[in-house]
Amino acid sequence: MSKSFIEQVHYIRIPVRDLDHSAHWYRDVLGLQLLSITEDPFAIIKINEGPFLLILVPTEDETFVHFTIDNEPAFSIGFTSPDLSGFHQHLLDNGVKVEDIIEDNGHAYFHFYDPNGNKLQVHW
Repeated sequence: MSKSFIEQVHYIRIPVRDLDHSAHWYRDVLGLQLLSITEDPFAIIKINEGPFLLILVPTEDETFVHFTIDNEPAFSIGFTSPDLSGFHQHLLDNGVKVEDIIEDNGHAYFHFYDPNGNKLQVHW
């Protein structure tokens, strides 16, 4: 196997319809750090202390960060949480579309949707 020229994933771009509302949702509901909303325009969201960023990109198109399998949405971004059930309840309390927690061989996860309909997953 040859040496990889790629060091790490730096960011993932997420399509959103209302940039300001979405940026504040990711900050206020998910607790992520909103670094800036640029003039380009897009929003830069930082996840904790690592180098990984989410970039929110405004679009009027009917498009999502997830894809489909057999015409069902399948997530492409997975987060981790040390308090899965607490996070699940927090999202419910904030009116977020959330699916049930699934336990599978000692692994638990659930899916939820951002205000733009992007399907996301969180697990522990």
